[in-house]
Formats: sequence, C-alpha cells, structure tokens
Amino acid sequence: MINWNDVDTVLLDMDGTLLDLYFDNYFWQEYLPKHWGEKHGLDVETAKRELVPRFKSREGTLSWYCLDFWSDELNIDVLKLKADIEHLIQLRPSALEFLESLVSRDKIPVMVTNAHQDLITMKLEKTGIGKYFREVISSHRLGAPKEEGEFWHKLNQGMNFTPTRTILIDDNLMVLRTARSYGISNLFSIARPDSQAPVRDTEEFMAIHDFRDVL
Repeated sequence: MINWNDVDTVLLDMDGTLLDLYFDNYFWQEYLPKHWGEKHGLDVETAKRELVPRFKSREGTLSWYCLDFWSDELNIDVLKLKADIEHLIQLRPSALEFLESLVSRDKIPVMVTNAHQDLITMKLEKTGIGKYFREVISSHRLGAPKEEGEFWHKLNQGMNFTPTRTILIDDNLMVLRTARSYGISNLFSIARPDSQAPVRDTEEFMAIHDFRDVL
C-alpha cells in the first residue's frame, strides 16, 4: 500500500489511530455524563441530553479538545475523571509493531494530535509509545486544530516537510480533507477507530484495518 522510498515524513494521529478510541468515546458518552449528572441531581439520560448539544457546538475547535475548557465549563475535574478509567487506554491492533517497523526503516514518525497536553502525557505514560516519536506536537501548541488549514501551515513552518513526500494516518475524515487541501497526498484513515463500534465507511480515503496492512 505504501512505497516507503517515496516517503520522507510520517505523521501519525494518536486517538483512534494508534490508540483505541473506545477510551475517549466511553468517557464523553457515558462516564462524564454519569458523574456530571450525579453532581447536578440528574439521571444519566437527562445529563446526556443536556451535554450533547454543548459538545456538538464545539466540535472541530480547540475548545472541544481542551480539558481545561471543559473543566471550567462543567465545573468538574475532567483530567481526574479520565484518570479513573485510564485502564481502558489501549493500543490498536499491531500499532506497536508498526511503530517499531518505522524506526527500523529510519522513518521516525512525528505525532500530530488535537489532544490536550495533560492527556498526551497520561496516554504516553500508559502505553510507553513516546520513545518511538521524533516529536509529539499538539494542536494546542500551534493554536489551531488539525481541522483548520492554519495548523498545517504552522506545522510545516516548524518542520519544513514536503507535502507530496509526507504520509498522514488519522481517523478524523475532516482532518484528512484539510491535510489534502494543504497538499499532503499520502492519506490513510482507520476502518475501526473504536474497537467496540462497527467498521465504518471511510469514504474517499483508503482504510487501515490493522497496521500489518501497511507493513
């Protein structure tokens, strides 16, 4: 699937790409509503009805990915709640094997993620994958989410990569479309970001089911 001789730069997303998105989906869809609802005397279904529109209104923005924003907005310690279920943080199939293969090919990857820095730290400590990356770059550091072209311009200002010789693997279709508009041509999505959800239609992007597919 990939001609590695034509690739200089490897950009990898974290949540839903290297890590199972179940942790995040369960947290936002079940665990947080339950605890926030209890705090306000609401059952979980009522809490969800209150929270979902607030979440939706922030999708694709830095605020959506910012733990500090939601801690203030909901008056609850989001990072502490996430730590309660950190045992659910898991690598996706063959992700570790894939990272080791990249290193053996001298294709040291860069992680590009919308995740908040505190959450990145938690997940890298839990999985031990930080050592495989040349750099870990959060959109919060660049001041724009990956869904916006500004992120890719700022990323390239710092890295000086050639878009046509760069590969990006990301489960977020909007991110992939924005990266394509910027000029990155080697784009792959993830067929099943959440191990507890069905395989999804990745539309115009080639889907990776297992990282052995691209080794």
